[in-house]
Parts: sequence; C-alpha cells; structure tokens
Amino acid sequence: MTADLAATPGTPTEPSYPTRFRAGGDRNRRLGRPLKVVGRVKGVDEALLERIGRGMYERDELGARLADAIRLRAGTPGRVEMGQFRAALAHGIDAVPDAPPALRAFFEEVQAEPAWLDRALVEEGARVFRRLGQNAQDVLLQLSLVGGYRFGGPTDLLVATGGLTGGQTLRRLAETQKWGAALANPEALLPVQGEGWRLTVHVRLMHALVNHAFEDQWDTATWGLPINQADQASTLGLFDGVLIIGSRALGVPVSGRESRALMHLWKYVGWLMGVHEDFLVDDEWERHRIDYHVLLAQGPMTEAGPALAQAVVDAQAERHYPGWPAALQGVRARYERERLLSMLTVFLGPESMREFGLPMRPPWAHAYLVGLNTLRYRVLRHLPGGKDRLWRWGGRRAQWLLDSYFQGDAEDVGKLRA
Repeated sequence: MTADLAATPGTPTEPSYPTRFRAGGDRNRRLGRPLKVVGRVKGVDEALLERIGRGMYERDELGARLADAIRLRAGTPGRVEMGQFRAALAHGIDAVPDAPPALRAFFEEVQAEPAWLDRALVEEGARVFRRLGQNAQDVLLQLSLVGGYRFGGPTDLLVATGGLTGGQTLRRLAETQKWGAALANPEALLPVQGEGWRLTVHVRLMHALVNHAFEDQWDTATWGLPINQADQASTLGLFDGVLIIGSRALGVPVSGRESRALMHLWKYVGWLMGVHEDFLVDDEWERHRIDYHVLLAQGPMTEAGPALAQAVVDAQAERHYPGWPAALQGVRARYERERLLSMLTVFLGPESMREFGLPMRPPWAHAYLVGLNTLRYRVLRHLPGGKDRLWRWGGRRAQWLLDSYFQGDAEDVGKLRA
C-alpha cells in the first residue's frame, strides 16, 4: 500500500482529511499533556499529523481484496469460500487446492517473515508480556480500551456493530482477553502453528469484512473509512506504548531491553494485522511520539464513548469469579467494579470520568498495586527462580481472567461471517 492517497483506488481525494481530523482542539492537547511529558515528546510534527490524517482514508488493501473475494457471488471466478480461509489458517495456503488468487496472495504474505523480524526478540517480548501478569490486563482494559473511548469514530463503529454494548459486552471483552493471552506465549506467533498467529490473522480478516460491510453506509467524510490505517495505528499504540507507560505507573519496572522486546512483539502483530509500515516501530519513544500525534488528530467524544465505558463497568457484575462461592459472587463483583472505577479515575482523570458519566473513586487500587508490584518485581523477581515464578503467576492470572469472562464457554474470538 502507498502513502499517496490519490493512488488508493476508491478513496476520496477531496477534502484531504475527514472532518474529525484535529477537531478535538484544546481538549486533545489537554488530554495529551501527560503523554507529552512521560513520552518525552519535544513538539508537534506537522508532517506526521498530516500522515495520520491521510491514514484515515486508507485501508488494509490486502485484507480488503480478500474480503471482496469472499463476498463475490457463488460461482464467480476468484471467489473465496470461508472453508478455504479456515483451511489455510489451520494448515497453511498449500493445504488449499487451487487456492483463489486473493486467498493465496493474503496467506503468502502473512506466512512470510518481514526482513526486519527478530524471532528471538518476539519470543522474549511474549515472555515479558506474560510476566506483567494482571498488570497488563488492567492497563489494556482501563487505559487502552476505555481510554480509547474518549474520541469519536472507532467508538461509533463499535456501537454500530454491536461490538461492546448491550448483551455482547462480556463476550467481546472475553475475546479481547483471549487474543491478548494467546500472544503471551513464546512461539505463539509462529506462522500457522501458533495460536496467537492464527487469532491475529483471523482478526485481520474480521476487520476487513467489517470494512466491506460498512463502507457504503459509513459517514466517510466525517470519520474516514470504518477501519482505517490511522485508527489501526492508534490501536497498536494502545497495545504497545501505552502498555509500557501504564505498567510503569503501576510500579512495574520495564527495562530498555524489555521495552524493545515488547515493542518488537507488537510490531510483528501490527504487521500481521495489516498496519502500514509508517506506523510500525521498535522504539518505545518513537511510539510515544506517534501516539501523541494520533491523539492530537482525533475528534471530540461522541455519545458512543459513555455508552461503551459504562458497559465495561457494568459487565463486572456479569462475570463469574472462579474460587468464589455463589453466595459471594455479588461481593466479588462489587469489589471488581470499585477496583475498576478507582483505577480509571487515576488513569483517565476527573475530566474523562465526568465525560463518561462514571463516578470517581479514591486511588486505593493503585496504592496497593504499586506496593505489591514493588515487592513482586523489585525484590522477589531477583531471588533464585524469580522470573519463573512471575511467568507461572502471569499464566495463572490470565487463565483466571479468561474463566471469569468465558464462564465455561469455548475460548475463541468472533466468528467470521461471509
């Protein structure tokens, strides 16, 4: 794919950017101040902002061609059947006899390895990710997911698809947790055989199918394409750079080597997801710089933001908490809700809590977590077998969270519909 908007077939060239681009104004600059300081961002790069603006009209073209081929009428030359995609996902493209061109092109790319890939560093990133344990899950839910609801566009698409509101909230949160947990294992991203690889490629096609279904009815002049390169870059930044900042805020030391490993892990995940190479970086500080500009590029919050944020808080009452008797499930649910509100108050601040219509709470959750993490990562980790204990603890916490969300249902992600 090219960065030249005019070279992308089917996308508008006038105006250059959707109207939400930079429409957040002073609010965005205010929300971005902590990131600017913590991320060591020197100033505003207008060229980078313009690149992000153009990205709002760019899609994952390889995924789009596959989605187009899947949606062709039966019997049309080049049509891809969902069974063929599933076979290629499970066994590789060579397992599909006479694979249609769009399917072969897609899988030949995702099964290949980019020249910059350091497989050992990806696997180290998975180990670091797992050792973060529940800290990673807390940051990704609160600072990344709910924090992302402060801006319009992707939030409105989530509401339109039913992705994270109403009765679907718990299921969609479970699927997101499942995908994250799958990435926190060495060799999880090996092509075909790795569960994390298969889930990531699955999600890429799911995004392409959503684009295909919504593009004609979407307000592209306001929001850009439904799932576009700028928003994909934003999502990637919420998973790598924000994860590192948030973990440090919870008292977890993340060394330069660990930071690079995490960044490389997510760089490869972003590549598999079809994120443009302009937004794929290994360096934490470059990611913070991009994230700051992505934040400046956003529009204001829409009514979708409070609906989504409140649904996440309410979903804590729907979880089943392993190890807690039925009579005490409600007690644990109230504790989880209060814990979530306490952490959101610190991570997002009073302004965002008011905008979401969420009650603020004292920072008691951060206080106890910083203390626990100081003991866990600065003392116990350096004892004999400390890293292995963190590894096992991270795995146990990930499975406990999955059990609380899936509640005995199959642990998978959203079904693909042709």
